[in-house]
Amino acid sequence: MTRTDKPEAWDERTTLLTMLQYTRDTAAEKCRDLADEHVGAAPLPGSPLMSLGGVVNHLRWVEHSWIENRFVGGPDLGPWTDEEPDREFSLGATTPLAQTLAEYAEQAERTDAIIAGLDLDDRSQTPLRSGEHPTLRWVVLHLIEENSRHNGHLDILRELADGRTGD
Repeated sequence: MTRTDKPEAWDERTTLLTMLQYTRDTAAEKCRDLADEHVGAAPLPGSPLMSLGGVVNHLRWVEHSWIENRFVGGPDLGPWTDEEPDREFSLGATTPLAQTLAEYAEQAERTDAIIAGLDLDDRSQTPLRSGEHPTLRWVVLHLIEENSRHNGHLDILRELADGRTGD
């Protein structure tokens, strides 16, 4: 499969879901051929949880939280706790990268299956802090934004790890 941001059709839904998949594929590409010793490295002094494995694991759990938990009202299965609210980052730093990437791909498949049965104007079961129930359109755009921002982090972490750069 070729990583692309060009949708097969130019309607809103296809465009949004193509961009979501592109951001997922970009995260995986940033980790391609990464040496094991770099998976959990956190080279940014102000961000001790920011590792390549941690960021990818975070993306996986953010997608679960927004779609399976908040949007459709399922249980929150995330690894976070009151004592360790960012636990997905520390777990991703110590989990084999192949496993983290596979779990992220599995999460994407679950998300896509759920989204397939919904309309972009459908509203989430769980409200935002403001009390508003966002549309699926907003949640998908939020996931694209979240993935894109963290793909920038993955760019930096990968370059610091072994000098690899790329789009």
